[in-house]
Order: sequence, then structure tokens, then C-alpha cells
Amino acid sequence: MATLPLRLPGSTPRKTEYMCMSLGTRSRKFFLERAVIGLLACAALAWPQRPAETDAGALLERSRKAALEYGSLLPDFVCTEVIQRYTDPIRRHFQPFGTDWILKDTLTVRLGYFEHKEDHKLTLIDGHPADRTYESLGGALGAGEFGGMLHSIFDPSSAATFRWVSWKNVRRRRAAVYSYVVEQAHSDYVLDSGVPGKPHAATVGYHGELEIDLETGATLSLTYQADNIPTELQWNSVATTVDYNFVVVGGRNYLLPARSETVIRRPLMWMRNQMEFRDYGKFSTESTVTFDVKDGVK
Repeated sequence: MATLPLRLPGSTPRKTEYMCMSLGTRSRKFFLERAVIGLLACAALAWPQRPAETDAGALLERSRKAALEYGSLLPDFVCTEVIQRYTDPIRRHFQPFGTDWILKDTLTVRLGYFEHKEDHKLTLIDGHPADRTYESLGGALGAGEFGGMLHSIFDPSSAATFRWVSWKNVRRRRAAVYSYVVEQAHSDYVLDSGVPGKPHAATVGYHGELEIDLETGATLSLTYQADNIPTELQWNSVATTVDYNFVVVGGRNYLLPARSETVIRRPLMWMRNQMEFRDYGKFSTESTVTFDVKDGVK
């Protein structure tokens, strides 16, 4: 790789440096461009290259072990889940979807995790006491952030195929990015139209990406998107992102969901759910939740 002369502070310029200083504007631009290219090349060499197949496979196995044990190692806890549901109806004058989200409602849910099972209790709707149950709500609602989908991806019965994609920094942690695919024949991912009185459900295949912590093998973020959705569901696409972060519960650090987002595209409307998990605490009969809600699309 070609290099340019470098002058350190206090040193005497060499002949070649005087030549560079006397060149015209076009020549200086040429040398600057070459310098930038050289710096980028050095940066690329400093970043780890594609791992060997054995190393990539070993990291995946560590992540598989962590994912399959994840739910059983979680403590009993309670947290506040704030769900903001948005819609973007069919546009006039051909404006693109996903550019003008309208807040439909804000749900505050007391989420309990007890004996490895989730329990959702709807407490507030738009800041007012709820007069219905979480299960009775229409529209799209999420589930499985606490290890359900992660377990399904790595479960050997899912027969998922994985491919290393790149390296990435995730909240100051070095992570390996893998793509994956789970075919419908091996999937347990069920989509439900969520229309009261007119249920339509189907098991679909899915694909996505995992961001795996290089040090621990833990999954720091995951995405999953449904494949080949049946037409009777009237959904064009469903895609979810879940981000995890370390949280102290009962004096110990646990990797727990911090936020999640699901975007559903229908022929005449898009829907977007943003979920934030906060105020984690150890589960007890006296456990309470707080109801401060932050509005606005993030």
C-alpha cells in the first residue's frame, strides 16, 4: 500500500514534503484523495475480518446454548411495558407510507414474569384507567420478547440456517451479525389477524438477523420478518426488532428487553407498535408499576 510522507511536530520537512507543498491545487487534491484512501484501507485492516468457519460456528454454538437457557435463568420480575400504537392510512396524492404516523393510543401494561411465564395486565389507556383486558384489545400486540422467539430461532427443531454477515459495535460491545432463515415446515411462529370475532391465524416461516456479543455469546438484538403470509390475513409484511440491555434485578445483572418495534403493512394501512420496557424489579405480591409515559415517535 502506498504511503504519503508524514511530518511530525518539530521535525524538519524532507525534500519530498517541500515538493508536496509547492504543488498546484489539483496536485494537492490528488495527494489528499490518496491519503484518505490510505487511511480507509488502514481502518479496514484494523477491523477484524471474516472469521474462520470453525470460529463462526463456535460463537453460534455459544449463542445457541445461552438462548436455550435464557428463559430458565431469568428471575421472577415485574416491569412496566409502554406500548405506543401508530397507524399510517392510505395516502392521497401518492405520498409514501411510513412518513406520517398517527398515534392511535398509548397502552400502559403491568408485565409480570413468574415461573417462566408472561402475564400482561392492562392498566392505562391514554393515561386513563383501563376498562378492558389486554387480551380483548384489537389490533397488533407483541409477545415473546422474553426469550420465546430467541428460543425458537435456536431450537434444533427449527432447523434454522445461519450465515455470518459482519462485525458491529452494539452499545460499546463488539458483536457478530448473523442472518438466519427458518422455513415454514419447521416454524412455530404464528400470525393472528387480531380481529375480534373473525380470527385468522397461520404458521409462517421467517428470517432476520442476530447481533451476538463476542465476549459472552448473548444476543444483544434480533429481528424477525414473516415469509409468505397467507392472503386471508390481509397483511403484506410483518417485521419486528427487539433490543436487549443489561438490567439489575434483585442485585444481579440480567440481559432483558429494553425496547421493541413491530411494523405491519396492510394493503390500505400500515401499523407500527413501539414498546418500551422499564422499571424492572423483583416480583413480589407488593410489586407496583409507575405510569409516566413519554409521547412521540422515536
